[in-house]
Amino acid sequence: PNREPWSWERLNHERSIALGMSLADASNEAYTSAVNSYLTFCKLHHFPITPTPDTLSYYVTWQSCHIKPDSVNVYLSGLVHHLEPYFPDIRTARNHPLVRNTIAGCKRRFGSAVNRKQPLSSSDLTQALASLPRPWAYDDLLFLTLTLVSFLGLLRLGEVTQNEGKRVDYRRVISRGTVELTPTTFCFLLPAHKADRFFEGSRIVITGRNRVPNPIPLCSAYLRARDQLFPFHPQLWLCRSGHPPTRAWFLRLLHRVCDPALGGHSLRAGGATDLALNGTSLDIIQAAGRWASESFRIYIRRNPFLMDAVIRSQ
Repeated sequence: PNREPWSWERLNHERSIALGMSLADASNEAYTSAVNSYLTFCKLHHFPITPTPDTLSYYVTWQSCHIKPDSVNVYLSGLVHHLEPYFPDIRTARNHPLVRNTIAGCKRRFGSAVNRKQPLSSSDLTQALASLPRPWAYDDLLFLTLTLVSFLGLLRLGEVTQNEGKRVDYRRVISRGTVELTPTTFCFLLPAHKADRFFEGSRIVITGRNRVPNPIPLCSAYLRARDQLFPFHPQLWLCRSGHPPTRAWFLRLLHRVCDPALGGHSLRAGGATDLALNGTSLDIIQAAGRWASESFRIYIRRNPFLMDAVIRSQ
């Protein structure tokens, strides 16, 4: 087909937009913070800003005294991302043995135990359902539906709620129009999630599971109530006020009906742990949770010997 040539201004403009969208907003904020901290370090210590192995090694040592060494690793990735157009050798400097050994030493020196929230269990779900008075108010129905769907679908809390005070990225909002409800399944499209580099989205299919309350009646009841209040609103998850649920709102209700030791990651970790206890293979858990690497193993938070005993007893 015949295509018209673009002007230089438009080529430059369109490329700038593409480059600006190469990172998620959260990653871009962290990477920008990394550049600012590096420039501050160089200014305070009168170093040239050229990122040599020596300078980066000193930067890692200094920054590790202020933040966790694992975060310093992320900062170095941010420096490479933003400064490589100006300093083409920064990637080589970042991978230099001096820098890698400095990071390893700082992790050994300043490393601390990770305090992870305990996973949600099927008994916690049953307790939540029993704790809220019936007939459930609309917001209680929304909370229970979100809890069950996130647990069974291995969803991140940030995928079904929003952070207060932050700009909404509508590319990541779940649409009511993508929902399909059958007598045995509740499905919807999860658009542009964290591990989806190509913004293709993932089809989430929620079904019943052993020892877990049946989600279909709850999802069906929520959809009826939601469609009655907001028949023309495009978003799937809505509070009675018409606003999408926030992370703080959800955690406040979760701590009211369950153990306060639970947190935002408890739903995803609980769903993965429950699948493992049911004998599901790790490959299936990784695919179901849309994990791009084997880092998902940290979500299965049970002693391996205890899990082996539970699985063998079934």
